[in-house]
Amino acid sequence: MTADKALSWAYTEEFVPEDDATAQARLRAAELGVTAVSPGTGAALRVLAAACQARVVAEVGTGAGVSGLWLLGGMRPDGVLTTIDVEAEHQRAARECFAAAGVRPARTRLITGRAREVLPRLADGAYDLVLVDGDPEEAADDVAQAVRLLRPGGVLAVASALWHDRVADPARRDEATVEARELGKAVRADDRLVTALLPTGDGLLVGVRR
Repeated sequence: MTADKALSWAYTEEFVPEDDATAQARLRAAELGVTAVSPGTGAALRVLAAACQARVVAEVGTGAGVSGLWLLGGMRPDGVLTTIDVEAEHQRAARECFAAAGVRPARTRLITGRAREVLPRLADGAYDLVLVDGDPEEAADDVAQAVRLLRPGGVLAVASALWHDRVADPARRDEATVEARELGKAVRADDRLVTALLPTGDGLLVGVRR
């Protein structure tokens, strides 16, 4: 990467500043050892939620609420975010961060459990946007469920799609990188979706349900 390109990347990441509540959620995520979406990725998620006028959103990977706050910021005022995480402690932290940000309790539904067990219980075609940011080893299954959940015109978003900048290098053959690379190819080949891979943060794979 050239110096100019690196500077441009940093500029885009900081282009939309985080509010205090999201910054505090990011600090809490770091304390818990959770890798939160970058500010640039968060801003992109907020734009996607606003663009599809999202009212019903699901995310896999609650963390400490960073991505949730960005999504809620783009959703309709009456929108509800369903957020799934296997770690109850992470969800407690997220609930505290949502409250600190002034988010009404009725706007969030936190479900503690594995996404592979929770997602199949959610309704077909009922969601405007689904974010997958959970266990990389389960991402392919989560994405398959996410596509089922989306209404026509709904948005799929997959975080960490470039997996620490390893995906673009074909010589990188560790399991997590290969899985991320193959998932990107599978989403790109899915004729139910119009897709793009955005180089924001650690990569944001997006698709719109036809």
